[in-house]
Order: sequence, then structure tokens, then C-alpha cells
Amino acid sequence: MKKHISLILIAFFSVAFISNPGDDEKRFPKKLDDDNSKYTNIGNIGLTVTNFGTFGHGFVLWPEQPSCEYPLGSGIEHLFDGGLWVGGFIADDSLGNGKVGPFVTTGAVDASSVSARGGGFEYTNAPGSMMLERSSLFDSRFFSPEAISHQDFVADYTDTNTVLLNGEPIIDHKPLGFTVHQETYAWNFPFADFFVISNYWIKNVTQKYLDSVYVGLWNDTVVRNTRITGRPSGSAFFNKGGNGYNDSLKIAYEFDAAGDLGFSDSYIGILFCGSEPNLTEYIPSGVSDSIPTANFVSWQFRNTDDPNFFAPQNDNDRYNKMRGFFGGNNRWKSGIDPDQIKGPSNRSMLITKGPFRSIAPGDSINVVYAYVCGKKYGPDPANLDTEEQKKNLYSNTDWALRAYFGEDKNRNGILDPGEDLNADGKITRYILPTPPTSPIVKVIPGNQKATIYWDKRAEISVDPISGNEDFEGYRLYRTQSGFDLTQSQDILNSLVMLASFDSAANGIDFDTGFEFVELDEPVTFRSDTTKYYYKFELDNLLNGWQYLFAVTAFDEGDPSNNLEPLESSSLATLERILPGTPATEDPDVEVGVYPNPYYGEAYWDGSSERLRKIYFFNLPSECEITIYTLAGDIVKRIEHNQESNGSDIRWFETFASDGKQKMSGGEHAWDLITDHDQAIATGMYLFSVKNKRNGEIKTGKFLIIK
Repeated sequence: MKKHISLILIAFFSVAFISNPGDDEKRFPKKLDDDNSKYTNIGNIGLTVTNFGTFGHGFVLWPEQPSCEYPLGSGIEHLFDGGLWVGGFIADDSLGNGKVGPFVTTGAVDASSVSARGGGFEYTNAPGSMMLERSSLFDSRFFSPEAISHQDFVADYTDTNTVLLNGEPIIDHKPLGFTVHQETYAWNFPFADFFVISNYWIKNVTQKYLDSVYVGLWNDTVVRNTRITGRPSGSAFFNKGGNGYNDSLKIAYEFDAAGDLGFSDSYIGILFCGSEPNLTEYIPSGVSDSIPTANFVSWQFRNTDDPNFFAPQNDNDRYNKMRGFFGGNNRWKSGIDPDQIKGPSNRSMLITKGPFRSIAPGDSINVVYAYVCGKKYGPDPANLDTEEQKKNLYSNTDWALRAYFGEDKNRNGILDPGEDLNADGKITRYILPTPPTSPIVKVIPGNQKATIYWDKRAEISVDPISGNEDFEGYRLYRTQSGFDLTQSQDILNSLVMLASFDSAANGIDFDTGFEFVELDEPVTFRSDTTKYYYKFELDNLLNGWQYLFAVTAFDEGDPSNNLEPLESSSLATLERILPGTPATEDPDVEVGVYPNPYYGEAYWDGSSERLRKIYFFNLPSECEITIYTLAGDIVKRIEHNQESNGSDIRWFETFASDGKQKMSGGEHAWDLITDHDQAIATGMYLFSVKNKRNGEIKTGKFLIIK
């Protein structure tokens, strides 16, 4: 059961994994220089990436940090943990003389073998090392001209140590003698926010040769909606996954076959992108057969008797799994029956590339994988795995491959005429067509309204492929009230286009022009140097309800490169607001409460007593709210100012987890919990509001009915 292994992982993470300083320093003993605090959040996947060869965190950091959450913020997780595997032999020369092994170094292993092997966490890093973050976005605090994507994570680690930095031995670890330089790439483009590329350079740092090397990415995937299940634990959480593999695209995948059907309707795919040197697709085997150099294998959790799905327990077992041989053929369609793994179970997935025949001392190889997610497509039942359902996954996979191949448009491994865009004589990878720069957006909540401002920096964007300034227009999006109370929250699919404005009379979009939204003069705001040139007001919103707004920029498209108009990311400009009354010092304006009366289990409540809320409105900018019973007993005292407006209650932690929601300044939320941490009872309550600036006191009352 992975419930048991979670306890083991917690112990390991506590000793070996670095955390944020502060309280954790008091809770945990001396840590190693490991960093598991980084996760992708620039796009729509929240994938934890470490500097010791692993992905995910075994749900040890859940729910504060995603393991592999997609869509980001939905609570739908896709990964227990995963890690880099490198297996091979050590030889005296390039001919394989004096060969010993096989040895396999693992970032993480199947949980069932931890007790027998000691963990499988076999990579270490230099003292003081941390994950480096960098970004190609100019307005990012991590901006670097060396960045490849909108969010790079860079790490270096090695397999050469047999003890951890705190002196503990790495059980049964036999080093091959290599270092790893790892970079991961993520983008916020709406056509590229569903994958994370992992790029590995593996260097032989010994005086020996590495022989018959396989490089693999192992993953213990799990697709479940934690908004429904709560904390991931127990075998019943982990044994619902169905699996598959597309051998032409070289992507293995998992889906929820029996768990939270309808609430976790997505795939996670593990994609082999490519390698340098580029191995042939097949190698000879025997007299008349051949085997693929990219292999997919799978095994059953705790399986000990099925030769095709046997969980490997040692380096020899693991190496044979990487080769696709385990007492016979154990590869896709050769030992692994595609239909057999579609049913719900608890399986590992491993994709490998090899063999790299010989890596000389000082030489390196480059191997690239990607995590790709996608929503199931079409009306077929969620527990199935049809070709139509994989339409989005395969489309997303093609975008990941398009990013990897970059200038190599036809993906043949050579620069054909017209492909060398930067004229450097080599294939430049990780190039994507680029929509206009995302505008800077500011949304101000008001009384039953929202006012949206944005700048015009998108209008001078230059597409890196065409070299043209191809800006066309803007699109405004919003969510409906109450969208975020569903268990399958998906922000992108919840955004509805509110308006579109584009260049007039060119026939590309609606040809509306910008007159309706363009200001006569740009405006600025206190502590904000941005000049905002456009303004859009939206009325008839519901006070106290949460709305999300976004503004995107789109281009003209590029027919010469067969590209439709591209649009910037709505997630990049997302603003979360709650309309309400602004702060007021007017002595004639009455304070109040809504809803009043409050009825238990209101629609905007969650299922918990602590997910309830009411709002005080028409408040001064700084005041003290005191709630009383009819007998005069004080129930609750609340300090209010325009920054502290009640958004720290449980409702916002659950349904606005990024903590960036904006309120109007004259309202304050209360969860109906007293100063003594008790839920209030049905009845009439009195309240007073004392203005801290002038001492004026206003009063009111409200009714609670449960």
C-alpha cells in the first residue's frame, strides 16, 4: 500500500529534503542540500521539480504544493512521484573489455521495493546547491537572457556518492560515475501551457567507459481529484489508474479508470522527445527480428509472480526492465498486452531510450522527455480510453514535439533549406511561434461592477519566426459567479469571452477598432508606474461573489508558415476580484450585512461549517467590528482595513487558493466562527462598527438561520 510508503517518504523527506526556513528548521533535523520547493506555475501544470532527479513529492507536501496538478488550481493530481533512471555497465575501453555490471542509478523507485532496497533516492548534489529558476519573460523577477522558456528550472547532481551529505549510506547504490545537468522548460502560451520538458545532459566523469547505457524516466502516476478524495492515502486511492502507450509518438499515459469519474477526466503522458546522439528507431535482434530503441514497460505494484508485470527489486532487474527483457520480452505489444493495462490498477510506467553503446570519459549524451497533460475529448464514458478521447492529448503532444524540434520543422534531424532561422548552422531547439506579449492588466472591483484597465505593450510585439509586428487586437474574458464552487474547477474552460477589439477593416476578426475602450489620455495609479491606455467597465455583477478576469492579445496569424492567429495566455493576466461597496467615511451611509437573514448551506458555502461566510458592507477604511448576542455577550471582534478584509478565512483558502483576490475595501468577510473557535448558533445578533479615524460608531443587526 502506498499509504505505508508515504510514511517512509515522509521520514526521508524530513531528513533529506530542504524546506523553507522557519518552523521547518525546528521540526526537522539537519537537512541535505536538496531542494524540492520549486514547481511549475507559469502555465496550467503544477509539477514539482527537484535538484536530485525526481518529479512530484509523494504527496508529502500536499496540499500546499502540487505534485502534478492539471489544470493548475483544480485539485486534480496526476503524479505520486517519478525520477530519472540511468543504467549500464562500466568497461575498460570502448569495446566493452573488462565490463562489469549492470548498475542502475535511480532518482526514485516503485514504493513496493523501498523496504527491501532503502529508498532508491540515489542522486546527490553539491553542498549549498539549490534549484535555479530563470525566465525569458522581461517582466519576471527571474528574467535571464539565458532562459529557454517562460519558466526554467536548472539543477546539477551526480550519482558518484555512496553516502549522503549527513553521512548516511545510500543503500545498495553502485555508482556508474556520471553527473547530470537537468533543465526543465514551461511556457504560458495557451497552445503550450500543458507540457513541461525535461532536458538531461549525462556526462561520464570517470576514467572508465560507460557501456550499453539506457536512460529512462520512471513514474508512478495517479489521476485523482483531491477536492473529492481529500488527502491522498491508502490503496483505494492509488489503484484506479488505466494505462496505455502510443508507440509512434512514444508517449505512455495514465487516466482515471474507476476513481472520480467525471471529476478527473484528464490524461497524463510521459513523452520521449529525442536524444543526441540520435539513435536509430530499431536495432537488430537475432537473425530476422528487431527491437525499438525507445521502450515502454509497466509493472504491477507489489507484483512478484507475473514475469511481464514483475516489480523489479535490484539493479539487474531494473536494467532488464529498461531493455524490455525480463525473462523474455516485456515491452509494449511483446509481453505487455495493450488491453490488459487499460483496466484500473496500481502500475508503474517506464520509458527508456538505448542502448547508447559507449560513453567515453568526459563525453556526454543528451536525452529529453516531457510531461504532457490533456483533457479527455468527446462524449465517451470517462472510464474508457478511446482514440477520440486522446485527441487533446495527442494534439498537446505534437506541440511539445514542435517545441523540442524547434527549427527542424520536418523533424528529420538535419537543417533543410529555410530552417536555419538564426543562421548559426545548427538546429536550435525549443522555439515556438509567439503570440503578442501579454498586456499588463489591472482590475478594480466596485459596487456591483468591475473596471478593467490594460496597457499597449502588446502592440509592438515582433514574432520571432516571421520577424513581423503582427499585433491584431485584444480579447477580454471573465468567469460567471459561482464557477469555482465545482469539484472539477478548470479556470481556462470557465473563462467566457466578454468582448473583442481589433484593428479595423482588415477582415481578420470583428474589425471593431479600439475607440470604445481607448482612453483620451493614459492613466496611472499610486505605486504603479504602468500607463494604462484602455478601460472597460462591466456592471450588474453580484457583490461578494468571486469573478476572474483576463485580457489577452492576439496576432494576425502567419499564412506563410501555416499558422492561425495566436493568442497570448489568459492565465498570465488573470485577476481575481470580489465586487462590493468601497470604503466610505460618510456618516449618513448605513453599515449592513449580507445575506441577511443568512440561511445555512447557502449556495456559495462549501460542505463544511468553516466554509460559510457573510459580508459586512459600507465599512470605513479602518474600523473595528464587534458582534454581540442579544444578551450583550461579545461573540467576535474583527479588525478591518482595506488590505485586511477577511480573505484569510477558510473559504478563500479553499476556493481562491492563490491568495491574490482583490476586494473593494469597504467590505469584510466573516466565517461565523467566534473568538473561541466555535460556530455561532441560530439567532439574532447585533454588531457595531467603530471608525478608527474619527471614533464614530454605527450599529446594525443580522439573523442567522441554520
